[in-house]
Amino acid sequence: MNRKKTTMAKKPVRAAVGDIRITCQICGSDRFRDRSVLLNSSGMEFMKMAWANESATGLICRQCGYVHLFANRDLKLYETDER
Repeated sequence: MNRKKTTMAKKPVRAAVGDIRITCQICGSDRFRDRSVLLNSSGMEFMKMAWANESATGLICRQCGYVHLFANRDLKLYETDER
């Protein structure tokens, strides 16, 4: 099965929590694509209140695709010059 590699529209970002630089746990890359992620709970889904769930920042590794989730509000994102 042939798969086309999709291009990612957003510029890659680097990330850090305080002085600690974030790198991918799988491949070691420091380039990510970021997005907001809802942390759904079954109780809130059952009560039709999913909108009230907590959110996190998802960092998707641009090299291997592994998704890292951060609920830490001290996470800082830095744009890189590359595409």
